[in-house]
Amino acid sequence: MEFSYLFSPIKVRHMELRNRIVMTAMHLGYTPQGEVTDRLVDFYELRAKGGVALIIVGGCPIDEYGGMAGMIDLSEDKFIPGLKRLTTSVQAHGAKIAAQLYQAGRYAFSAMIGGRKPFSASAVRSRLTGETPRALELHEIPAVQDKFAEAAVRAKKAGFDAVEILGSAGYLICQFLSPLTNKRDDEYGGPLENRMRFGIEVVEKVRAAVGPDYPILFRIAGNDFMEGGHTNREARIFAAELEKVGVDLFNVTGGWHETRVPQLTMFVPRRGFVYLAEGIKSAVGVPVLASNRINDPEIGEEIIRNGEADMVTMARALIADPELPNKAKNGKAHLIYHCVACNQGCFDNIFQLKPAGCLVNPRAGREGELPIRPAEKRKKVLVIGGGPAGMKAACTAAERGHTVILAERTNQLGGQIPLNRHIPGRQEMLLIAKDLENNLKALGVRIMLNQEAGADLVKEISPDAVIIATGAGPIVPDIPGIDRDNVVQAWDVLAGKKAVGKRVVIVGGNAVGLETALYLASIGTLSPEVLHFLITNNGESMDFIRERLNRGCKYVTVVEMTGKAGQDIGLSTR
Repeated sequence: MEFSYLFSPIKVRHMELRNRIVMTAMHLGYTPQGEVTDRLVDFYELRAKGGVALIIVGGCPIDEYGGMAGMIDLSEDKFIPGLKRLTTSVQAHGAKIAAQLYQAGRYAFSAMIGGRKPFSASAVRSRLTGETPRALELHEIPAVQDKFAEAAVRAKKAGFDAVEILGSAGYLICQFLSPLTNKRDDEYGGPLENRMRFGIEVVEKVRAAVGPDYPILFRIAGNDFMEGGHTNREARIFAAELEKVGVDLFNVTGGWHETRVPQLTMFVPRRGFVYLAEGIKSAVGVPVLASNRINDPEIGEEIIRNGEADMVTMARALIADPELPNKAKNGKAHLIYHCVACNQGCFDNIFQLKPAGCLVNPRAGREGELPIRPAEKRKKVLVIGGGPAGMKAACTAAERGHTVILAERTNQLGGQIPLNRHIPGRQEMLLIAKDLENNLKALGVRIMLNQEAGADLVKEISPDAVIIATGAGPIVPDIPGIDRDNVVQAWDVLAGKKAVGKRVVIVGGNAVGLETALYLASIGTLSPEVLHFLITNNGESMDFIRERLNRGCKYVTVVEMTGKAGQDIGLSTR
């Protein structure tokens, strides 16, 4: 497939981009002291080599009051030399780079800002931090806005091609904009016109500081997804006003950190929030960037061709595969390793203050430590086990030039991955096995299915090296009754090998138990086709439809002995 729209150039003010793919800002945890590190440079340089048009880094704290541990710091001039090294390394490969200006407001943790009390538009408690910020005094507001402008000047001096102002996800600008967090009775509170004032003045000050030709991007929430908060209607009004004072591109996302609506998990459909970008696009005349759950070039091509947005973001997608743009452009889209939105390596690590990694890409964040170089001596390698670890090991060995044989005792590759097929919201995981298999075949790896790998096979193949990747299996507890016919393993149920009755008790309330419960509870619920039919034709009441969307034909009880379920599930999904 040709991606003529996705790989057409575009201009943002005077910044020319080689295509329509953008890597948006993500906190990575690679800068523990705020200074640029080799790890950060290696990470972004590889993505620039991979063909992305624009990389936005950050968030970058603009002052000492609104950041968190491990962020790329823009609050002082001392950080400029390191940032210059980062911008130079990215630009050397034809990509542009922008810095995201970050002020968390009530989302800042006092423990991470030297014990200082976070500030906000009003003293409204944050469910994210559990803390109540202090309300900014009227006379303090200009100084906070000035910090955005000062950080923008530093970014320009450091060689960044643009800056992005963070006005989404419930951070400081959102806190002034939303009636949920803005209870002020001065010129910054009350009607929408007043609540927009803080963000508009920030843009005005940044524009005055960086000059008329420097691109300013704005990360905007197309919908707060907070009861009583802003919808796309208010976002369109805000965007139109921001364009008037100098914004050159809108990067559209949705939701706050406190929202109950999933934003980033695999339960969110692909391109699920593109409609928010389309709404903003209808209100402005500058380019609009669609975000969230866009992990494939075909989706990006469709969005741009349809006129829903001008560009697309692929942040986690580029963590999973830095070469995604080049592969798509060069007719190798089938070899892309897709992000599956599991969040286990990226967001779940960050929430624990650990550096970001990736379940799909074990080299993510370790590019300098784990380079893939041609082998000095080519060998014959036998990999035993066709799960994701064995498949990835086989791919890596083959990429280095070795002759690789992969032996798998079952009739399919992927290990436990295929068990996700029937779990609601987990089908995206199947891409892991599919992508690895596509690459195995392209690399010429010999695949042996239904093959037990014993001593005879090793003697027959006579490899120079053997990699054992046989994976794990379920633990069967030694308890009375475990061998009865009505006791079955979750794996057998998920694989369709064992059936269960109407009333089911699942012992174990962590990931496997809960996913099995979701699968069983979904049996008999309304399919998307039936749902669409009933709504279109007013066939049933909405109360009935809601009930049957969430309740099937089985009664499922989960028993967890520790008293807390889901302890092995990451915070982003739990």
